[in-house]
Amino acid sequence: MNKLFPSADAALDGIVKDGQLLAVGGFGLCGIPEALIAALRDSGVKGLTVISNNAGVDGFGLGQLLQTRQISKMISSYVGENKEFERQYLAGELQLEFTPQGTLAEKLRAGGAGIPAFFTRTGVGTMVAEGKEIREFDGHQYVMERALNPDVALVKAHIADKSGNLVFRRTARNFNPACAMAGKVTVVEVEQIVEVGRLDPDSIHLPGIYVHRIVHNPNPEKRIEKRTTRPAA
Repeated sequence: MNKLFPSADAALDGIVKDGQLLAVGGFGLCGIPEALIAALRDSGVKGLTVISNNAGVDGFGLGQLLQTRQISKMISSYVGENKEFERQYLAGELQLEFTPQGTLAEKLRAGGAGIPAFFTRTGVGTMVAEGKEIREFDGHQYVMERALNPDVALVKAHIADKSGNLVFRRTARNFNPACAMAGKVTVVEVEQIVEVGRLDPDSIHLPGIYVHRIVHNPNPEKRIEKRTTRPAA
């Protein structure tokens, strides 16, 4: 099975549709599948529910899909860097399902592991638990969280072999493996592609069984978020 596609547009052709549930890897601007997000924008699909730790920034990452109004709902843990997100949400134009960061990661991991739901103490007694089943275990209350199984997962990795075995680079490992495992169809954008057998088996972070399509993007933009502080008085 040939998993390599000549472009991000080609890699998404035939698998993205209106109204889908998508998972997009990355943390802030680190490890986001830039080319695949741009191709998703250009595809014109709309009414998307997108699972991602955050919503990019204005004009970059998932911020591009917010500008084009292709996202109708976000399932995220942090959205504080995108003014267009704020505007749409406060205007009632965008739905938001806030999820604690660890819970979001576990919902994806559970989806990839075939676990339909799990119980956690995180969120008990808050708006996060509203409308969800609560049970008591060993004297503590737990809220039941359903796993996430996105129709399509868009993932960024550093290296892939032609079978889809992946190596992630440093903090870009963040949400990407969990998204890849949870997706019914997983598309991966990578900086390097090597022949099968070139990767040390002990260095592989995610086996190729989870990967369906691969696209080569050797020169991603790689924006870096920097902390800015006021000069000392």
